[in-house]
Amino acid sequence: MTDVSTGVLHTLFHSDQGGHEQVVLCQDRRTGLKAVIAIHSTALGPALGGTRFYPYATEEEAVADALNLARGMSYKNAMAGLDHGGGKAVIIGDPDRDKSEELLLAYGRFVASLGGRYVTACDVGTYVADMDVVARECRWTTGRSPKNGGAGDSSVLTAYGVYQGMRASAQHLWGDPSLRGRTVGIAGVGKVGHHLVTHLRDEGAEVLITDVREEAVGRILAAHPTGVTAVADTATLIRAETMDVYAPCALGGALNDDTVPALTAKIVCGAANNQLAHPGVEKDLADRGILYAPDYVVNAGGVIQVADELHGFDFDRCRAKAAKIFDTTLAIFARAKEDGIPPAAAADRIAEQRMHEAATAGGR
Repeated sequence: MTDVSTGVLHTLFHSDQGGHEQVVLCQDRRTGLKAVIAIHSTALGPALGGTRFYPYATEEEAVADALNLARGMSYKNAMAGLDHGGGKAVIIGDPDRDKSEELLLAYGRFVASLGGRYVTACDVGTYVADMDVVARECRWTTGRSPKNGGAGDSSVLTAYGVYQGMRASAQHLWGDPSLRGRTVGIAGVGKVGHHLVTHLRDEGAEVLITDVREEAVGRILAAHPTGVTAVADTATLIRAETMDVYAPCALGGALNDDTVPALTAKIVCGAANNQLAHPGVEKDLADRGILYAPDYVVNAGGVIQVADELHGFDFDRCRAKAAKIFDTTLAIFARAKEDGIPPAAAADRIAEQRMHEAATAGGR
């Protein structure tokens, strides 16, 4: 018999990453589709979360990422006040090479087969145009283009929510929400990061940027000829002596045993999901006197937008909801101080309480 003690089944049923309601492995040989759909919780309503298209090294790595991201979406949606649980999907492959219309349609059929338990949207490697294709096979698709009845690019409000979280962090730490004259370092200036730069420059902040893609950096420098400086890489950025706020806006795991000791910033507030590389990093940040704004709280603007699309999208209504991330972030810092715990733990407690109350009320 094959030993699965360290494999997928063990992860699902016996590890801290487990506890999910449903995990679906999807394969369509004709199109080459290999995907994982993970539903962590439907206590608050249908699971909502994006589809990541990424060249994972192994299938096990893809499953682990789907599980972790789906769990994070449960907490994000709970803290955003949405009537949605958490789910996430990953498609295994290089989106530049493997993505096709036929593959996306096949994926849409798998999502549709869940009958609305999971609502999908964009994530790393997928875009509005892709959701338009998926929606042809699946009505439980959001993040579509305006011409197809959707809300369009959700990164606009994601960046706005991160900006509000950053302002709340400044209020808590320095007694003033203004970022004028502060220096903010942004690692990753793609979908969300480039909008965040605009918010910061409009307020008068100085911005340091880095990105693995030279074209992304070039676009920012062209749009902001003053007040923005590019640095070589993230290792250089986190050590910048002038930096007040660090904003990880690329992939997860940015806060780890190597980066936290090197950080010069007093605030970490960024758009990337799953920034804490492992349990205990939040305490390391607190021990160093670094204020951490929980990622799934401040980056919820995008999910607020795509959730609203399901009910007839209204940008002003969404922007008003995303603005409340300021108050939510302050409430988390207050709870953390009251309970004597790091902000990440305080956010988890608040989210878990809401999910527990909903599950109890619904008899789930």
